[in-house]
Amino acid sequence: MQSVLIVVHLIIVLSLVGVVLLQRSEGGGLGMGGGSSSGAGFMTGRGQTNVLTRTTAILATLFFLTSLALTILAGHQSGPRSIFDGATDGAVVPGGAPGGDSGFERLQQLQEREAPAVPAPAAPAVPQVPNSQ
Repeated sequence: MQSVLIVVHLIIVLSLVGVVLLQRSEGGGLGMGGGSSSGAGFMTGRGQTNVLTRTTAILATLFFLTSLALTILAGHQSGPRSIFDGATDGAVVPGGAPGGDSGFERLQQLQEREAPAVPAPAAPAVPQVPNSQ
C-alpha cells in the first residue's frame, strides 16, 4: 500500500512541476509559446491561464493529501513511541504491583533495572601498628 502511494505521489510531484513550468510568468514563461501574440496553439490567453491554474490547484491538493496519507502510514508502521509502551505491560514486576501502576513507579523500576548493582563501599581497614620492643 505504501509503495503504491509513493509512486502516485511521485507522479503527482512530476506533474505539478511540469504544470508550474508551463505557466506564464511575468518574464515570458517556458512552455506554451508566446500566448496570444503568436496566433498558434490550441489555447491562448485567458483559457490557457484558467486551465493551468485549476490544474495546479488540483495537483497541489492531491500532493497535500498523499503527503498526509504517507505520514499517517509511516506513523502506524513504526515501533513503540515511548519507553513506557515496551515496559512489562500486564506482567508482575518483582516488588511492585501488576502492570496498572503509575508512570512514576514505572520510571523508578526502569531506573533500577538499568542501574548496575554496586556494592556498598567497605569500611577502611584499621592500620596495624608495629610492636617494636
